[in-house]
Amino acid sequence: MNTTVLQPNVQTELVPARMLNEFAYCPRLCYLEWVQGEFAHSEDTLDGRFQHRRVDRPSGNLPDSDSADDTVIHARSVMLSDEGLGAIARIDLVEAQGKRATPVDYKRGTVPNIPEGAYEPERVQLCVQGLLLRAHGYECDEGIIYFVASKRRVQVRFDDELVARTLELMDGAWAMSELDEMPPPLEDSPKCPRCSLVGICLPDEVSFLKGSSYVVKPDDVRRMMPARDDALPMYVQAQGAVVGKSGDNLTVKVKGAVVSKTRMLDVSSVSIFGNAQVTAQAARELLDRGIPICHFTYGGWLKGITWGMAHKNVDLRIHQFTVAGDKIASVAIARDLVIAKLRNSRVMLRRNHPDPPEHALKEIMRLSRNARMADSLQTLLGIEGAAASVYFTNFGDMLRSDRTSFDFKTRNRRPPRDPVNAVLSFLYSMLIKQMLVSAMSVGFDPYLGFYHQPKYGKPALALDLAEEFRPIVADSAALTLFNNSELDDTDFIRRSGAVALTQSGRKAVIRAFERRLDTLITHPLFGYSISYRRIMEVQARLLGRHILGELPKYPAFTTR
Repeated sequence: MNTTVLQPNVQTELVPARMLNEFAYCPRLCYLEWVQGEFAHSEDTLDGRFQHRRVDRPSGNLPDSDSADDTVIHARSVMLSDEGLGAIARIDLVEAQGKRATPVDYKRGTVPNIPEGAYEPERVQLCVQGLLLRAHGYECDEGIIYFVASKRRVQVRFDDELVARTLELMDGAWAMSELDEMPPPLEDSPKCPRCSLVGICLPDEVSFLKGSSYVVKPDDVRRMMPARDDALPMYVQAQGAVVGKSGDNLTVKVKGAVVSKTRMLDVSSVSIFGNAQVTAQAARELLDRGIPICHFTYGGWLKGITWGMAHKNVDLRIHQFTVAGDKIASVAIARDLVIAKLRNSRVMLRRNHPDPPEHALKEIMRLSRNARMADSLQTLLGIEGAAASVYFTNFGDMLRSDRTSFDFKTRNRRPPRDPVNAVLSFLYSMLIKQMLVSAMSVGFDPYLGFYHQPKYGKPALALDLAEEFRPIVADSAALTLFNNSELDDTDFIRRSGAVALTQSGRKAVIRAFERRLDTLITHPLFGYSISYRRIMEVQARLLGRHILGELPKYPAFTTR
């Protein structure tokens, strides 16, 4: 039996053996998962969960080592921890007889063609399990890694060298967890493209924005996430509809009849309008999967969101509150947001106006230069208001509809007094919902912004993040709807000077909004093709990187 002496660990929290695997593979990945609580499934992780289905179900008893006899034991999904070692692990399978025990760890892949039979991350994870069995009085000098795809068992000896390396990595993991800034991304690593958290980590994007020596131009940035999301929002407008759960599917029933059936894997959020309902079973499953339920009034006003337990990234929210309380830091972020909005508004006029007004383009550019020198939020609000006046004065000329009922004179709301403003208000509500979900998924408090100031019930940060996308997503979708005659007079209700969308009108607007979010564009900073929906998530994460100090400034999004 190996006689390596284990040094006591004084940490109050225990290192999960799986996190030690991640730390050996990539310290940044470990930081994201363990310290910040980030996780995202990929094809590999979902397949791994499927391959683990048998050993994930607890079965068999593992007696105390003092009472163990010569009976052969096979215990599955055994949870062990030890404060002296400072570790905790769920062991897939423990094969034991008497005082001798062997941990068996299941891996989905094939046996690698290397002398050790398994890569270091897998071996140190297994070694932690062996050290835990020793701490509980068992003799354990080897473990087994079972590779499901190869149907082979690989023996791993817990020699002094592997134990020393395991303890060294445990110390390194603890030191990393106490850092204020996450470890830097791996440089040009082949590990990154297959990582399930690559869309959260953004390794090449962060390296490029930090001026890394290996990512020096946009062509060097690899697009390692899908250009589009596989999971999309579900919208339920039928009054009296019931969203339920059937296996791994979400069903929508109207008057008892199933009118829609969608795999939960394909759903990113559920939006309920008016008097539709979600069953307790469906709500619980959505909460478990981190899929938000967005509640709207019948008219389309966002009233609230049902989501699971708050994001674990408390450190981000602490920094968010610190930055929000710092006038200079807040104004710096707000400047970038306002400048991006103004420049994107100018792009909309250049692209869509039949005769782009030179005076308007010059005035918006002048205001964006003034915004760069603004030293207060009040000054920025004035500049944004002046630019909005110029933009919306010319907005009606971008509408090519021949219906006089769709004429646009000026921006108005609460309530909208014409069809164009009704559509704009609804699209802005959809956009804020999208940004609120993005902010919450990153770990932000969506009610504390840097430009928009806190007010009861106002998602200030979601409003901040929406600014740069209002012209190029919401306004663009509105122009498409009217210019392509996707809406007519029957899609609106007029009451006492106020105008609202009918249910059919909302469906048309939602379709246009989702089409716009799904549009692929070339990212102006990173050079790869990506959808607007993806860009919104990336922007929220880049803001998080700036708030945490990893990026020197927030790279606001401006289209070309």
